[in-house]
Amino acid sequence: MKKFTKTLVAVTAASLMLITGCGKKSDSKQSESSETKQSQLGAGTAGSNATELSYWTFVDLHGKHFEKMLELWNKNNPDRQIKLNVTVMPYDDMHNKLLMAVQTGKGAPDISDIEVGRFPNFLEGDNVPLVELNDVVEPYKDSIVLSRLSIYSKGDKIYGFPTHVGATVAFYNTEILEKAGVDYKTIKTWDDYKAAGIKVYEKTGKYMGTADTSAIWQASLLAAQQGTDFVDENGKPKINSPEMIKGLEMLKDLQKNNVIHTIPGGQPDTEEGKGEFNKGNFASAFMPLWYMSRFTNEMKDLKGKFAIAPLPVFKEGQPRSLGLGGTGTVVTKTAKDIKLAKDFLTFAKISETANIEIWNTLGFDPVNTKVWTMKEVTHNPNNEFVQYFKTNPFDTLNEIKDEIREHKSVSASPTINNVLCTTTLNSIFEDDKDVKEALDEAQEAIEQELK
Repeated sequence: MKKFTKTLVAVTAASLMLITGCGKKSDSKQSESSETKQSQLGAGTAGSNATELSYWTFVDLHGKHFEKMLELWNKNNPDRQIKLNVTVMPYDDMHNKLLMAVQTGKGAPDISDIEVGRFPNFLEGDNVPLVELNDVVEPYKDSIVLSRLSIYSKGDKIYGFPTHVGATVAFYNTEILEKAGVDYKTIKTWDDYKAAGIKVYEKTGKYMGTADTSAIWQASLLAAQQGTDFVDENGKPKINSPEMIKGLEMLKDLQKNNVIHTIPGGQPDTEEGKGEFNKGNFASAFMPLWYMSRFTNEMKDLKGKFAIAPLPVFKEGQPRSLGLGGTGTVVTKTAKDIKLAKDFLTFAKISETANIEIWNTLGFDPVNTKVWTMKEVTHNPNNEFVQYFKTNPFDTLNEIKDEIREHKSVSASPTINNVLCTTTLNSIFEDDKDVKEALDEAQEAIEQELK
């Protein structure tokens, strides 16, 4: 297997936020549990000799996915049947309880979800309390998006399986663009985007896109396109790097030319932000593909108006996507039957069957790329996402397949996110502060807070 990019890890006592969106805890916020719920899956399909395994999650829909996969598992494995005791807890409760359980070796579930921003907590030190999954990945190594495995890894050892790719793409309102005489297909670079945005504003009075102040989606993707990140190879913050300055100065130039504008709520994935898109005030958003569910659930009137396309880049040839958000599912070292838990988790999360269900049930871009070429799945005319968008999401996924980069999650990430989202981005886009000065101050504030 290819050597995985080393994921730097360290423990933090603070509650970690999602590494890509300030204050957001889940890429499935709409179904995040607000109370503890317990249920047993498989009782109707498993025999009396079935092994009971426990599974913790903080997202209701993840439990429903496991229910479907368990039914298929028990049908196909009569000698290895499972009853799955599922506990759905609020986000903070689940992660705090899980960390205590694996640290003490008492009370941990056999299988559990861990949100990507919290994952570094569980990889700290030499004795990781999670089971390595490299051996069960081996049959799928040529079809899995490897960058999505590396964020749940330490060195070359894989400890968690992803739920989706979270590939960042451009969502374009073609109705607005057509009124301005703009074809989104011609937008390849940020210069192209600027020229299109100037036309959109002149012809329609609408803004091409957003200048985000409460999330770091944009800053993350601009750094990734230039081959860098918010931290260096040692996990130390590098917020005022030349690449970061270049990226935010480019956005600032777009703002000054009325191409982008700040949005109520500070970013597209807020109630206020989605309201602005519903009103037709913005013509594009740069978001992970899981944002599709926001359109289908909360922006129903925009059906048939939005197309999905690769991101613009500074110069053609740069990577056009970045995997953002996510939840890794793990097997703990105290699991009663580690081999059974590993085999079931592999079937439920990275097999082709699992990824078809992840697309159909959750609407997420699957990490098993073999599914991306299954036309009967990806172009199913009855699928709500296929029906909603003018372009098929898998056409874009296949185009950017080898360009999806990784965003590091380290112990400094919550501090970086907090400073950028509460101070830095607002000072740049709301108060017109010089980009370099704002990033220098952010670097100093982050370093001071991490001492």
